[in-house]
Amino acid sequence: MTAKLFVQAIVKFLLGLVIVGLLVFLPAGTLAYPQGWLFIGILFVPMFFAGIVLMFKNPELLKKRLDAREEENEQKLVLLLSGLMFIAAFVLAGLNFRFAWLVLPMWVSIVAAVVFLSAYVLYAEVLRENVYLSRTIEVQEDQKVIDTGLYGVVRHPMYMSTLLLFLAIPIVLGSLISFAVMLCYIPIIALRIKNEEKVLEEGLKGYTEYKKRVKHKVIPFIW
Repeated sequence: MTAKLFVQAIVKFLLGLVIVGLLVFLPAGTLAYPQGWLFIGILFVPMFFAGIVLMFKNPELLKKRLDAREEENEQKLVLLLSGLMFIAAFVLAGLNFRFAWLVLPMWVSIVAAVVFLSAYVLYAEVLRENVYLSRTIEVQEDQKVIDTGLYGVVRHPMYMSTLLLFLAIPIVLGSLISFAVMLCYIPIIALRIKNEEKVLEEGLKGYTEYKKRVKHKVIPFIW
């Protein structure tokens, strides 16, 4: 761990907290938005402790996650679309609470929070299994195909976990309207996976054979 990495991680964490807080609570017009606080808690508390663990256990992985810069044009489009999707979902969730359009009961949000945290655990397991995991689409030096654990079930378990995470978010926030917006994540990751697999087939030895062995991309027996 270095002081520079520590400062970089803390700054990005606090910046994310402020941005998400503004996107959720400003449209709601109040801080008395219980589903909003529930979401902030389940998102940033585990993120904080996961960052601490990575900082001491695997600082190189943390650095890769923080310094990610996409080179593929298709992935830059994916990031843009994802950003617009999140902004729309958060703002609509806040407006939904403010004007009481269709606010889900708190118990539904709590159930969705359990799903969200379970997906967080799944995501952590993916990070543990794949030391080459990066936020950007690339083939790293000496990279090998990972085909055990979750990678023996689906080719992209990270997207399986993020799909659960992202679809749980609007329900935690109590908004079916935002849930409809978040469904856009499905075609977005389909676009990302298409480009990612092209890059991996071209640059990662054994990936084509791995695709033949593991048929499903994200959801076992479905997709």
